[in-house]
Amino acid sequence: MPAIASGPVDQGTDTVAIAAATPERPQPYVELGMNEEEYRRVRHILGRRPTSAELAIYSVMWSEHCSYKSSKVHLRQFGDKAPKTDKLLVGMGENAGVVDIGHGWAVTFKVESHNHPSYVEPYQGAATGVGGIVRDIMSMGARPIAVMDSLRFGPADAPDTQRVLPGVVAGVGGYGNSLGLPNIGGETVFDACYEQNPLVNALCVGVMKHEDIKRAVAPGPGNKVILFGALTGPDGIGGASVLASATFDEESHQKRPSVQVGDPFMEKLLIECCLELFNEDLVVGIQDLGAAGVSCATTELAAAGTGGMHVDLDTVPLRDATLRPEEILMSESQERMMAVVSPDKVERFMEICARWEIPATVIGQVTDTRRLVMTWRGETIVDIPPVTAADEGPVYNRPLEPPHDLGALQADTPGRLTRPSNGDELRRTVLWLAGSPNLASKTWVTSQYDRYVLGNTVMAMPENAGVVRVDDESGLGIALSLDGNGRYTRLDPYSGAQLALSEAYRNVASTGARPLAVTNCLNFGSPEDPGVMWQFARAVEGLADGCQYLGIPVTGGNVSFYNQTGDTPINPTPVIGVLGVHDDVRRRVNMSLTTDGATIALLGETREEFGGSEWAHVVYNHLGGLPPLVDLKAEAALASVLVAAIRDGLLTAVHDLSDGGLSQTLVEACLRGGLGARITLHGDPFTALFSESVARAMVAVTPGSEARLAALCESAGVPVAQLGVAGGDALRVTGRGPDGDQQELFSIGLSELREAHERMLPSYAD
Repeated sequence: MPAIASGPVDQGTDTVAIAAATPERPQPYVELGMNEEEYRRVRHILGRRPTSAELAIYSVMWSEHCSYKSSKVHLRQFGDKAPKTDKLLVGMGENAGVVDIGHGWAVTFKVESHNHPSYVEPYQGAATGVGGIVRDIMSMGARPIAVMDSLRFGPADAPDTQRVLPGVVAGVGGYGNSLGLPNIGGETVFDACYEQNPLVNALCVGVMKHEDIKRAVAPGPGNKVILFGALTGPDGIGGASVLASATFDEESHQKRPSVQVGDPFMEKLLIECCLELFNEDLVVGIQDLGAAGVSCATTELAAAGTGGMHVDLDTVPLRDATLRPEEILMSESQERMMAVVSPDKVERFMEICARWEIPATVIGQVTDTRRLVMTWRGETIVDIPPVTAADEGPVYNRPLEPPHDLGALQADTPGRLTRPSNGDELRRTVLWLAGSPNLASKTWVTSQYDRYVLGNTVMAMPENAGVVRVDDESGLGIALSLDGNGRYTRLDPYSGAQLALSEAYRNVASTGARPLAVTNCLNFGSPEDPGVMWQFARAVEGLADGCQYLGIPVTGGNVSFYNQTGDTPINPTPVIGVLGVHDDVRRRVNMSLTTDGATIALLGETREEFGGSEWAHVVYNHLGGLPPLVDLKAEAALASVLVAAIRDGLLTAVHDLSDGGLSQTLVEACLRGGLGARITLHGDPFTALFSESVARAMVAVTPGSEARLAALCESAGVPVAQLGVAGGDALRVTGRGPDGDQQELFSIGLSELREAHERMLPSYAD
């Protein structure tokens, strides 16, 4: 960080004017989220006191949300450790990463958070979270083709959850459905640590041809800067710095003015308008307006281009004519884009916008001055080097140390908890887990989402991963999974991040897709807490190391800090998205048991692992010990077997093992396919049913393919054990009884399983 100018620092209120004209007026830098050192640095950069408009720009651009000032020093590992691959076309630093999936097609995908706005105003917070991530994908030149969401709430029966959950789900569904985008998967999790601080992470994926990729740059002096889309209003002013850099307390509902208001029908028009503009090659550079609004779009475009831009703020179309320049700059009104267009193409650009009824206005032009200059009512109110706001914000290497209670937490192993000891107790536990908030059917949620609009959805929730067809002729498609486990990461952040990665990797491979790339949303508490920063640093290191080992690069993502209520942070929750490629989606396999008499086998090794498990959480509300052992070598081997076996038609069903272990996998596979199973357990029945060891999958073998599967597993070093056969109308389990003899431990009819699995969420949400 450069030296900071000395001198007294003031704060309070300011008027819009050239800084030197009113040196006595205090400035509200603290209220805008800046500390004294950052404010001094702005003065040093400019060589003078900033105008209020300049202060607004620096405050939002240097906010935690926009500048990653507390996370940059750790996130560099994703680039430093990135595996070498020719599939990565655009990496980190752009609005979204882009990967080559073959046949000239490219895919862009990204996940981002809208946690704090969704607590303050659940419907609009969640809806605009979807809208924002869709625009990130649009800005890369792609057509959005699907969305996903990862949602976390407090206890299912908590009053706060009953306030937030319906609004968030309605917001996700209302915006995505109105755009005509299928929601193909995700997760809904309940835990006391998320009460009053829900997590709403939204993912979007889009497709394009290689030659259609766009960038957020403003090259070419004389090129015009066009703002198009919805009008600028007072909604969302300060959202990036006010909400994303603050913790929650009983006063949080007063922050409603900082939550954006969305219009999905305008965004639908904006999508089609952008695609037509791209098709006619009318855009030199493009940026969506999300966090920090006009401030972000102008500074980032200018900094990434020839370095200069002149903007006349008087020309920005407003919904509210009383907005001051600072408010125009900080507004996060939705459904807006900014394009850089050569002068000879402006007329055609405007014609296309008019046909789609999209307001569009030339607000400035590109220069080669390396200055961002803005005027308003005839006065220059901004004159800054844009790179200092966009790329040269403060970088903090914050103190970090393990949380003070981590040792005691890891020592408190689930070994002291009483386990089921007979068939009746095992049966009760299976039903209890199947109906618990995290493992119960999420149909109440997913039924509010359109999963099949556009006609290219091949698989959607509750399958292992969402699958979408990209090319009708070849069958080329993609698979996506979004996973995380805050309990695992609380017990061991390094392993927890890798466990989230390995689950998403395994889910994608379970459909038959080859894992190709990663996005992430890192949800943590305050970076000013050394314990939180230690968790963050370890999780980032774990994810970077895991991606390096598996050979799949991180293409981009999001960091969400300050997720806590008062001094109590959430469990550290990295949410990991993995993208895989299907050469032909017609060969995909789902989780459903549908073939009567098919052999059911377990691939992978089961160990006694219950730290952070659903069993300990549901039955005893216990969190302690160590999470399951990470085994990335075994994950890669399992994935290779699954992809090859599905390609060759050896399997009729695949379901990965994760939360709830084999028990939950069997429940879901039986109910999804409407067919029971007769299972024989090996070893201790409790461990066999409920352990959450990784790198495992349950498969149903195509009749006559057992020997070929066994040979494939042997060559890859993947353990395989026959469990039983599919058939009947019940889940029947045989295993070692209390006296050590093999016996039928329990039988649960599918109707009873379904009742337990499906009744939970509607009862809480009604």
